[in-house]
Amino acid sequence: MQRDSPKSRLKMNIELDKLSNLPRDVTEKILSILPIKEAVRTSILSSEWRYKWAMVPDLVFDELGFPGVLYKLDKLVKMVDHVLFLHIGPINKVKLSHKGLKGTADIDRWILHLSRNSMKEFIFKFWKKPEYKMPSCLFSCQDLVHLELCNCLLKPPRTFKGFKSLKKLEIESVTQTQDEFENLIVCCPLLKYLTMIDCHGFTKLKIDAPNLRIFCLLGAFEDLSFQNTLKLTSIAIYLTANGDQRRQKPGISSNLLKLFDQCAYVQTANILGYFLKYLAVGDLPVKRPKPCLHLKLLRINIDFNDLKEVLSTLYLLRSAPALQKLYIRVRQEGQALVGEVNSWLDGNQNFQLGKLQIVEVRGITSTKAVLDFIKFLLLNSPMLEKVFVKPASHYSSSELLVRLSQFRRSSALVEIMHLDP
Repeated sequence: MQRDSPKSRLKMNIELDKLSNLPRDVTEKILSILPIKEAVRTSILSSEWRYKWAMVPDLVFDELGFPGVLYKLDKLVKMVDHVLFLHIGPINKVKLSHKGLKGTADIDRWILHLSRNSMKEFIFKFWKKPEYKMPSCLFSCQDLVHLELCNCLLKPPRTFKGFKSLKKLEIESVTQTQDEFENLIVCCPLLKYLTMIDCHGFTKLKIDAPNLRIFCLLGAFEDLSFQNTLKLTSIAIYLTANGDQRRQKPGISSNLLKLFDQCAYVQTANILGYFLKYLAVGDLPVKRPKPCLHLKLLRINIDFNDLKEVLSTLYLLRSAPALQKLYIRVRQEGQALVGEVNSWLDGNQNFQLGKLQIVEVRGITSTKAVLDFIKFLLLNSPMLEKVFVKPASHYSSSELLVRLSQFRRSSALVEIMHLDP
């Protein structure tokens, strides 16, 4: 075996000295870019590098950092133990999201250890069944700024007074009671970003968050209300279930007005799935009490066979004088309207969408109500520049463009174009 020459060993030592003499912040930056498994391996470079990895503030344990260990749980557990319990200095971020993790006793031990540090960001995704019961020690982490949990059961202790520093909360497939959820939100006074996906244990959502800016929700619910959310600028709500929303009872106050009463400063609204059907419940007054003066972008799913959905959409458009971009996805479900297909046009010819510039409509059918709605937009949008259209699979693109080209329009500059997949 050929040995390294003295010259090559000297060159290697010089290179290692250069690395060892780098400023600490540069070294930490280099190590933070590496997967944690590779960062730990730098300990063999020299005695100077033996424990540098132990000062990395961001610890990520996922498939990218630990590929190919799905069926080697013991090795993964040893590695996490090694990294966590030899770590030196503050821990800013920890991510545990590996499909090989299934031993709840090991996870309990790790979270208990982390709760004794000033952790700022914790991302935990548990991929096994049943869901993981989060230990009470997590709720003592008062330095948390970002918390992301997936497939967990949350049961805060009675002494829990909220996360006073938390600004971003993302929960998916998380189970908790109605009172526990409401208390969690109201006791996070700095909360700015809230994302909820398919959560369980409660169906009535009351969001009381005075600093909330962005709200995203996907799932089934019976009721949704906002309180003290006048700083909210963006909402994205996808209601997955088409339930009976008390549609037949007269005298019910409008869900649409209730929602936007506390969302007066919203600039972007995504009304997706069956959420418009929920908003269409209740009686809309003739006069709009509070216009959405700041709404500039609206994405909405509409069943044009549901007259209340169409009227609610028109009401919302009339309440949004600053609207610039409108994205529509057609959701056809019920029987085509008979005798009422043009009734919504009668009382809505006297207003204009004065700032609307971009319209996109996907899933267009030959249904008269859909085409009349596009005709209405063309007639009442003097600043319109582009209309992108995509028909449903059974409807010819060329036939659609021919029909739309025959519609009158108030903007001389508008272009009607087929939307590519």
